[in-house]
Amino acid sequence: MAIIQQCHIHGLKSISFHRIYTSKPSDGRRGQEVKARPPATEFAPLASKFERRFLLGIGSASLLAVGANFCGITSFVLGFSPRTGRELKLDVLYPIGGYSRCIDPNQGFEFMYPSNWVGDQTLLYRAAGKAESQRSLDPPPLHKRRRNVNDPVVAFGPPGSTGELNVSIIVSPISPDFEIEAFGGAEEVGEALVRTIAGSRPNLKGTLIESSIKEDCVKYYKLEFRVESPIFHRHNIAVCCVRNGRLYTLNAQAPESKWPEVKSDIHVIANSFTLI
Repeated sequence: MAIIQQCHIHGLKSISFHRIYTSKPSDGRRGQEVKARPPATEFAPLASKFERRFLLGIGSASLLAVGANFCGITSFVLGFSPRTGRELKLDVLYPIGGYSRCIDPNQGFEFMYPSNWVGDQTLLYRAAGKAESQRSLDPPPLHKRRRNVNDPVVAFGPPGSTGELNVSIIVSPISPDFEIEAFGGAEEVGEALVRTIAGSRPNLKGTLIESSIKEDCVKYYKLEFRVESPIFHRHNIAVCCVRNGRLYTLNAQAPESKWPEVKSDIHVIANSFTLI
């Protein structure tokens, strides 16, 4: 059997040389010169297999990077199709377009908030304590504090802030036959809310700016108003709705002086609030 080797000298395309090996068959017949396939052809299957493994390795590394949001890669990629990412609720894990999503399956609501905001530490500690008490084998304390119906179930705000700029959700039990529509349309509901706020403290003034209704499975009353007192001026947007004997109230507020720079964020928060 004959084996041919071919080498090409780099830079000299017209020069090549061959080496032929001749073997003599065991039956004594004259050996035949057979040109073997070039090395590039011989190793083509191996090269193809190496290429597949190389690409697979790159793909795996990319998936790991995406899974860990390495250097913000996941958020960057999802930013090319924010609608799809949000429909898949991926913004619960990775910020999309500068916003994260909060989902509370127990209370049955979700909303978006700026990704650089953090959860209220008091509520987080309270939730951690509740979870710990549920796991504990010790009997509950005799004088256990009951949650006030006006306590938020969740709240977010910028880190290190005083609480004047934040969003909070309150879920209150109500009579099963309660309907917000009993107060009238969006403007009537807004005016009633502002009067209630203004009457809660002395020297407090409330002004309704805008009101609207969005109807899905329930009616969402979106109310924008201003609250003023001798010590603070605040701009608020509240969203109220009722379902299954519970009143849901989202309130996003900001100091009036900061309203121009946070206005778009507050509207994103309010418009994203949905019962699930």
